[in-house]
Amino acid sequence: MVSYKVFKSKRLIIRPTLEGDAELIYQLMNTDNFIKYVGDRQIDSISSAENYIKLKMLPQLEAKGYSNYTLINAINGSKIGICGLYDRSGIEGIDVGFGILPKFEGLGYAYESASRIIKAAFEEFKIEELKAITDQKNIASQNLLKKLGFELNGKIVLPNEDDELFLFRFKKFR
Repeated sequence: MVSYKVFKSKRLIIRPTLEGDAELIYQLMNTDNFIKYVGDRQIDSISSAENYIKLKMLPQLEAKGYSNYTLINAINGSKIGICGLYDRSGIEGIDVGFGILPKFEGLGYAYESASRIIKAAFEEFKIEELKAITDQKNIASQNLLKKLGFELNGKIVLPNEDDELFLFRFKKFR
């Protein structure tokens, strides 16, 4: 099996999402905020979450060496959310995204993980520019993106979607 990069931050182990993370994906993608702001991915069981990981996450990981990452509390091993670098249809370039289980929201994990993933994007994966999208009503996500250094760059509608999203971008400093 190919070995993929694992990252660490002050409180987190950030490793590629694998089939064994299906319960986390099932829980996260069925939270009210995920459905409201990201969309209903029709993940109705742990088995369908496993399939989602196989079909949507692992192919990009195998092709590019990065994809979705599971966020693990470095002290107690609990899985708290996801963060990743996505080669998303309809977006030119690589998109940063994140999602935290409700009981861990507001504790700085999204900022901590996204900061580390951004650093990896530029230093490890040699990506020159990152994008991010968010629902226009998701003020918390917009504020986090701005805090991370992203700038609003316009609006976008993704393929097979109806909602117009805010598009942010972040360029590597030279």
